[in-house]
Amino acid sequence: MAILEVTQRDAVTHLTMNSPERLNALSDEMLAALQERLDALAGDPSCRVITLSGAGKAFCAGHDLRQMQALRQNEDAGAAGFADLFARCTDVMLKIQSMPQPVIAQVHGIATAAGCQLVATCDMAVAAQGTRFGVNGVNIGLFCSTPMVALSRNVAPKKAFEMLTTGDFIDAGRAEEIGLVNRVVAADTLEAETAALADRIAGKLGAAVRIGKQAFYTQLAMETADAYAYTGGVMVENLALRDTDEGMQAFIEKRAPDWKQ
Repeated sequence: MAILEVTQRDAVTHLTMNSPERLNALSDEMLAALQERLDALAGDPSCRVITLSGAGKAFCAGHDLRQMQALRQNEDAGAAGFADLFARCTDVMLKIQSMPQPVIAQVHGIATAAGCQLVATCDMAVAAQGTRFGVNGVNIGLFCSTPMVALSRNVAPKKAFEMLTTGDFIDAGRAEEIGLVNRVVAADTLEAETAALADRIAGKLGAAVRIGKQAFYTQLAMETADAYAYTGGVMVENLALRDTDEGMQAFIEKRAPDWKQ
């Protein structure tokens, strides 16, 4: 049984974290599987959108605490072992946002600590009613400092800090209100609603979406004037595409575009 299941449907690739007995924790094995598959998909032109879900009763419960405790007991690993773990987790998170394809989290059950970080890192998220989100490390004496990076870039600072310092869960409705997820749907329609969103995006010009995703994250880190200067150049690059010319002409002529990419 693969720890990460892969399903291809037209231009959408669905990844399922498949370790339900451990609530799909980001174990060494899970991180390695995610990194390997994302690296492969980044260079796959047939894949235009990626969706990510968890098997069983939860999306992801964060880092594997048993493995973390084993690291603590390994005298040879020491602090370097923990630093390596967080570096590998960071690599996966950064990979998701550097992927040319949009990545949509399909969330149910719970998404806690690094699992909540994973939701915040994905480009979009669809959550089932009843899902709970938390950065709960403070409850066991470990402040969720790395999950804080993604969380604080999704929601208002005061909301993020409250979650981080109280360790309280929020429900799916509240997660939508503060911007952690895009939409909340009935549990029995979660898969279909996520697939519908993925299909809508996959139907757009792939080259334009790839250019746009890279530009989106790049401009976020810039001052406003610099962001406008940068994105103006991005639009010039986008306009040079043959398929963009075709899309604009098709709109003028009121017909479907004949896109090649």
